[in-house]
Amino acid sequence: MPTLTVTSKGQVTLRKELLGHLGVSPGQRVDVEVLPGGRIQIQAERPPGTIEAFIGLLAGQTDRTATLEELDAAAAEGWAGGCAGTVQAP
Repeated sequence: MPTLTVTSKGQVTLRKELLGHLGVSPGQRVDVEVLPGGRIQIQAERPPGTIEAFIGLLAGQTDRTATLEELDAAAAEGWAGGCAGTVQAP
C-alpha cells in the first residue's frame, strides 16, 4: 500500500501510479467521499451526461427514420411501462 506525506499546508500529492489507477490526467477533478472510521474514498469525477450525447447515442445505427407517429407511440408505450423500442420496420 503506497504511503503519502501530508505537507505543512495540509495537502497530499497522489503519485502517478495512483492517478493512473484512477484514470485521472492533469487538470481533471476527483470526487472525495468521507467514510466512517477516518476513511475517504477518491474517484475520478464523472461528468454528467449531456442531452447532446443522448440524442446522438443511436446515430448511425440504422438508415431508417421513424415517423412522428411511431415516435409518439413509442414514447406513450414507454411511459405506460411497456417495452419501448419495438417500432417495426415498414
